[in-house]
Amino acid sequence: MADQRRFVIVGGGLAGAKGAEALRERGFQGSIVVFGTEEHLPYERPPLSKGYLKTGEGLDEAYVHTRQWYAAHDVEVRTGTTVTAIDRDAGEVVTADGERTAYDRLLLATGSSPRTLTLPGHDLGGVLSLRTIEDSDRIRALMQPGARLVFIGGGWIGLEVASAAREAGADVVVLESLELPLVRVLGSRVAQVFADLHREHGVDLRTSVTVEAIEGSDGAASGVRLADGSVVPADAVVVGIGAAPNVALAEAAGLAVDNGVSADAVGRTSDPDIFVAGDLANVEHPFLGHRVRVEHWANALNQPDVVAAAMLDQDGPEPELPYFFTDQYDLGMEYHGLGGPDDDVVVRGSLADREFVAFWLREGRVVAGMNVNVWDVGDGIKALIRSRTVVDRDQLADPEVELEAIAR
Repeated sequence: MADQRRFVIVGGGLAGAKGAEALRERGFQGSIVVFGTEEHLPYERPPLSKGYLKTGEGLDEAYVHTRQWYAAHDVEVRTGTTVTAIDRDAGEVVTADGERTAYDRLLLATGSSPRTLTLPGHDLGGVLSLRTIEDSDRIRALMQPGARLVFIGGGWIGLEVASAAREAGADVVVLESLELPLVRVLGSRVAQVFADLHREHGVDLRTSVTVEAIEGSDGAASGVRLADGSVVPADAVVVGIGAAPNVALAEAAGLAVDNGVSADAVGRTSDPDIFVAGDLANVEHPFLGHRVRVEHWANALNQPDVVAAAMLDQDGPEPELPYFFTDQYDLGMEYHGLGGPDDDVVVRGSLADREFVAFWLREGRVVAGMNVNVWDVGDGIKALIRSRTVVDRDQLADPEVELEAIAR
């Protein structure tokens, strides 16, 4: 007998597309409908601040699947369609034009949105953020030799775009409110590596500054005014002050919300027929022992299989450890685990040469590791974290000692 169930996925990004893929790979033969607000088929976002931003090429590789794949796997993708409400009593989602679509189980993968400034001038022309293909296109068009680009916020996305702008020959100023960019994630010792990297490449990195307003002329941004009264001239301003999970739909439906949509380890929300994955999912992590919301690419890539299994009442894989990566100038980096700025840091290799592995220790155990321009150590880092071994610091710092040996 044919499977008459319909699973609906709200969110046309990587998590939504991988959710549909995982459902089919796990044998679901019912109907799958994916709603995406953007006009594009689901795509991966890292190229928007990396290769595609720099060259305008390679967009085809960013799409998760081709249109032919969706047709071949009988997945209906409704692009340019925004779901505005969930009617939990009826088991239906409602779109902006009032259309209702019934679901047996629902996956929310609505992602996150760039946080916006509320300062005077925030709505001027030339004040940009990065989330979509169109955002990347607009920023690339501004990355011209001699163009004055000011970045508000020194997070991962801001620094990646700043590096691309410098490589394109633009004059770049980065304004960071903290004493170092990324210090809340990496701590001061490792964060200094990224500060030095950008300054060596000609970025005017200003730390411990407060932005008061964006000034404009003829409706367009012309500069950024700081608390000391100085004005940083700008042809455009790129705002990178973090992202907020898109929880409005879930919250209006009465789901439990706390820094994202609260869910158990397999993505099941306070409604047993509604699941979450990706940026907005604040899920219990069985290894970490607490809820965690991860906004990075790998989470949107891997988490949907865990959730799809649960939607089908199957046993799924163990959730992955948090992971992210960055490329800036000649620096490539991968990060596994979840450390903090107050953790003890042990380094093997050279910070000065930007070729090292850094480990974050808590109570003598490795909780996170980051490899910079050193490759093929990810499995060893993950093994160390999962072993919960109290490590010998000298062994950890010694590149001659294999990480897997320490994890035993």
